[in-house]
Amino acid sequence: MDTVSSHGTPLYWSVPAESLLAELHTSRGGLSASDAARRLKDIGPNSLGQERSLSALAVLWRQFRSPLVLILVGAATISASMGEGHEAIIISLIVLASCVLGFLQEYGASKATEKLKQRLSQKTVVVRDGAEITVRADEVVPGDVLRLSAGSLIPADGIVLEARDLNVSEAVLTGETFPVVKTPGVAEDEAPLSRRSNSVFAGTSVRSGTASVLTVKTGIHTEFASIAATLERQLPETEFSQGIRRFGLLMTEIMFVMVILVFFANALLGRPLIDSILFSLALAVGLTPELLPAIISVTLARGARAMAANGVIVRRLEAIENLGSMDILCTDKTGTLTEGVINLDGCMDANGQRSDDVLLLARLNATLQSGLANPLDEAIIATATDTREQSFVKRDEIPYDFTRKRLSVVVTSPEGETVLICKGAIDNVLEICARVRTDGKEVSLDTEKRGSIEEKFRNWSEQGFRVLGLATRRLTSAGPSGRADEAGLCFEGFLLFLDPPKQGIQQCLAELARRGVTIKIISGDNRYVAAHLAASIGLPSGRILTGADLPQISSQALAAKAAHTDLFAEIDPNQKESIVRALRSRGHVVGYLGDGINDAPALHEADIGISVDGAVDVAREAADMILLKRDLGVLVQGVDDGRTTFANTMKYISITTSANFGNMISMALASVALPFLPLLAQQVLLNNFLSDIPSFAIATDNVDEADRRRPRHWEIGSVRRFMVTFGLISSLFDLLTFGFLIFLTGAGEQHFQTAWFVESLLTELLIVFIIRTRKKFWLSRPSRLLIALSVVIVTLTFALPFLPVASWFGFVPLPLPTILGLVAISMMYLLASERAKHWFFEREDRARHHPGRRSRQASRHLLPPRV
Repeated sequence: MDTVSSHGTPLYWSVPAESLLAELHTSRGGLSASDAARRLKDIGPNSLGQERSLSALAVLWRQFRSPLVLILVGAATISASMGEGHEAIIISLIVLASCVLGFLQEYGASKATEKLKQRLSQKTVVVRDGAEITVRADEVVPGDVLRLSAGSLIPADGIVLEARDLNVSEAVLTGETFPVVKTPGVAEDEAPLSRRSNSVFAGTSVRSGTASVLTVKTGIHTEFASIAATLERQLPETEFSQGIRRFGLLMTEIMFVMVILVFFANALLGRPLIDSILFSLALAVGLTPELLPAIISVTLARGARAMAANGVIVRRLEAIENLGSMDILCTDKTGTLTEGVINLDGCMDANGQRSDDVLLLARLNATLQSGLANPLDEAIIATATDTREQSFVKRDEIPYDFTRKRLSVVVTSPEGETVLICKGAIDNVLEICARVRTDGKEVSLDTEKRGSIEEKFRNWSEQGFRVLGLATRRLTSAGPSGRADEAGLCFEGFLLFLDPPKQGIQQCLAELARRGVTIKIISGDNRYVAAHLAASIGLPSGRILTGADLPQISSQALAAKAAHTDLFAEIDPNQKESIVRALRSRGHVVGYLGDGINDAPALHEADIGISVDGAVDVAREAADMILLKRDLGVLVQGVDDGRTTFANTMKYISITTSANFGNMISMALASVALPFLPLLAQQVLLNNFLSDIPSFAIATDNVDEADRRRPRHWEIGSVRRFMVTFGLISSLFDLLTFGFLIFLTGAGEQHFQTAWFVESLLTELLIVFIIRTRKKFWLSRPSRLLIALSVVIVTLTFALPFLPVASWFGFVPLPLPTILGLVAISMMYLLASERAKHWFFEREDRARHHPGRRSRQASRHLLPPRV
């Protein structure tokens, strides 16, 4: 057993099933619970080695891995070796404190995220002690017998023991688009993956049919694990991640130019070499928002926790910003726009009259099928039992698939007849019918009778009923049946299902509309049912595209029409992905809500894939977020949380770029103009460290209602303009401060450095309250934590020159007139920034609504498809 499970012995696909069962010391009845537990302990969990959470040491090392931090530590070491030990120790302590602060926040965020993800562990059905039970996928061991059905995500490698119309999607391993048929048997020794027709593999999924599978390999010994490095799904950058990367490049370019210029300017002025190096590097650290990764982690983790509390579990943190940017949500109607509690409202014969015989046939079909559970069958089973059912014996079944759109069971009647009972979409049932039962007799299904059936179907559909057809055929043999037997059937009647609109759905749709999110229904139901529902809940339904229309138009034409289409009806599962791609190609940020087997491609393609807790495995694994309740009200709150997260992250970037950029420009100019350095290296680093402490509270900050009422997008050009505008205002008031200190107070070196440290830190702390909102700052309430931390650091700023540690950093006590002058300049700076803020955002809004500007924005959204 150990050889097979751990070292992949023999080419197991070429070994007969009975031999493998014996080698693995198991049987078709599965393992015992105790044996499975022992094997799990010996072999380990069924998971890939790399799927482990980051250790504390790994997160801590990430803080020190920053090139700037490493260079600064190196420079401090050089400083110590040249006799400046005191200065080197202070610099090292500040760097250490910054890294520890970042570690505490980021590690806490990663652990919180880990706990959320554990709520979404994959489940699978196995046979233990002769009975079917559900276990976590990571508890599957070699020798387990798996029960697979449509929608199952296969958790391990194994061979097929039994199968009924089993089709498996192996695109993740082979790249093959079409499902592969799997059957019991033996494959050739040298058969490649694509030709092992008796084997299934971890990571692939069941498209249709049912099967029993013997598990042979698990975890790191599976085929998926052996090529995981090359197969790992490389998600394209989200719009926000792309913006962060561009922002990083922008700051790197500015920092590089500034450091080189400042260093050579100070060196040419004859300043000590080590002082020039340390000051230049300190400027670089001061300009860099080095806590940005930690701030983003904290903000995203807080957003994920808030969304979890509101019923949305985030599987991929980066997708939170995309949810906030979403302007189109594509969804099916069942369970999202409707109650999802489907009732069988009527069983009608071909003449439109209620029929107990049609109900009996429907119950036999629904209760005896063993494939994918579905709400329509559950609605049929919920009706009263017919005593005649007990006299029928199941012989076979032909499982549902998305090509045929029908399901058949074969039974033996009390009279000994073998009867095939088929249920499915009206068109798909009619295409295999040659006769129709009228007044108890089978007659030919001619054009007139077909037209009568289609008219009844259309009338019921326009009333909001979902209508299925039912047909039968007497077979001459009770032997195995296949799809070929679905021919020459007799149409028996209709099944009418009703799924009323969800209570309160109109209010949810109105809330999404107020947030700039358009709902587009993509449904497999016929156009009449979909249009009836849309009209009843207040959605437009005038412009409809059907599945039959899509093959007739090009991808470019679909892209042009999709955004203006209200309703997509009669859509085949493989067409959903094309619709989502068409919408994205026109610059929309598209969400897709789905829970079915064939929703996975569309979930991948969408900017934000959303599924529900009860979805099939393959849909849950493809989604970025999982709704614990299938309720658009939950999603409305999720959109708000996503926009809050985005807004708070952008606050930090705006604050650090404007204040830091202005201060560093001022310091660079002052270092050249003054006969001494405007701030010592350790003072620059302390300034940067203290100003970052309140920044962590930004994750808890309140967000104005207006910022949550429209989709938000990253605009690197706007960030750049913001940085330059407010950076120059900051520098202007810094120059005013220089003039005040030199010409009015006659400040010497230490007096100047202390005073400017106080003024620059004070303005960095207070500008947060101006920039955090587009409103007048006194009309927008900050979070309590942000206020509290800011008050603490402002108090410390004024107290620091008078504390015993002041001499460590080169500070001296400031006279009262100097302090009052600094406060006055800071207040003028804040008032000027408040006025400039309104001018800046009004100008940006005008530019955003300019047609040329809009086209440039659209081009930014042309993201590659998610694969």
